[in-house]
Amino acid sequence: MLIKLYKLKDYDFKLIVLVSALAVIGIYAVSSANESYHSRQLMGVLIGTFFMIFLSLFDYNLILKLYWIIYIANIALLIAVKLQGVNRGGATRWLVIGGIQFQPSETAKIATIMFFAAFFMKHAEEIKSLKVFIFTLLLFGPIFYLIYDQPDMSTSLVLMILFAIMFFEAGISWKMILGVCAVAVPVFIILLMLVLQTDQNIIEPYQQNRILAFLNPEEYSSSEAYQQINSVMAIGSGQLLGKGYDSDEINSVKNGNFISEPQTDFIFAVIGEEFGFIGTCTVIILLILISIECIIIAKRAKDMAGLIIASGMGSLIAIQGFMNIGVATQLFPNTGLPLPFVSYGTTSLISMYIGMGLVLNVRLQCNIRPASREGIS
Repeated sequence: MLIKLYKLKDYDFKLIVLVSALAVIGIYAVSSANESYHSRQLMGVLIGTFFMIFLSLFDYNLILKLYWIIYIANIALLIAVKLQGVNRGGATRWLVIGGIQFQPSETAKIATIMFFAAFFMKHAEEIKSLKVFIFTLLLFGPIFYLIYDQPDMSTSLVLMILFAIMFFEAGISWKMILGVCAVAVPVFIILLMLVLQTDQNIIEPYQQNRILAFLNPEEYSSSEAYQQINSVMAIGSGQLLGKGYDSDEINSVKNGNFISEPQTDFIFAVIGEEFGFIGTCTVIILLILISIECIIIAKRAKDMAGLIIASGMGSLIAIQGFMNIGVATQLFPNTGLPLPFVSYGTTSLISMYIGMGLVLNVRLQCNIRPASREGIS
């Protein structure tokens, strides 16, 4: 039976309130940044909320029985992007099926969490073995490559960090962690030095320019660093209380066209300018509280699959939120990541809600006797 009868006292209404509050801020911010996207953002929130409530009543263990189908479908969609995807701004990240355009790299985040939640549950007893370690890396490799090759370095980086966190939560051996770090850290330093060379062909030229603009913003103030510099100025100009919702000041970040597409990657700048320090702190606190609530649920989960789902979603929101705000405040190079539940983007929005629905079901089942590991086959 997919849908069970749960006790109302076990339903995490707090998490729903936190997510809804953040989504409402997103609706107002997106509408102010570009009014033409208001109805789409509102529709995305309504559809996402429906999926969240609906999936929260489903037994996640039964859904995870399809984990190999989820994995294959994930890979198939990413391959379809490579073969028939829509190209925008030099990147092929969108797919059109039946007149509906969506971004498979966003759904891949949730699919990856679901797959490895089931996979780690199935192989819990042998998770520390070298055989499973190598097999797990081979399974993750195609997902990482297909997204990186779009090219979408920021999303592939988020997935890599998320994968490492889930692997750690599953109980990977400390020896393997130290071994990987001993190799990964120097390799990262070497790669960073190589990509800064003028004749490099490791990453795309626009990606290299973003890194160089981050390191030397003054030199790129009229090109790659232009949006980030204006974003910082917009956030600072909001001061404590902001300039007011839907400000009509001609020199504002949205009215003056100082940032292209402010409703997506730089929505935090719009919030900072219009709602001030209080508004930005509210968004940050909500993101932190949602992540903490997910981690609390993870620690109370009845099995490893629930642990991975809840901790994975909490980590995803924390990582992506931190990186998006880091870009808007010039702490990181421009990455193009949406702010969870706030930025415009229907695929990202609904995907996050689906993940939250699974987390809510994990919470509902915290007091239910754990299923056997053979429950996922």
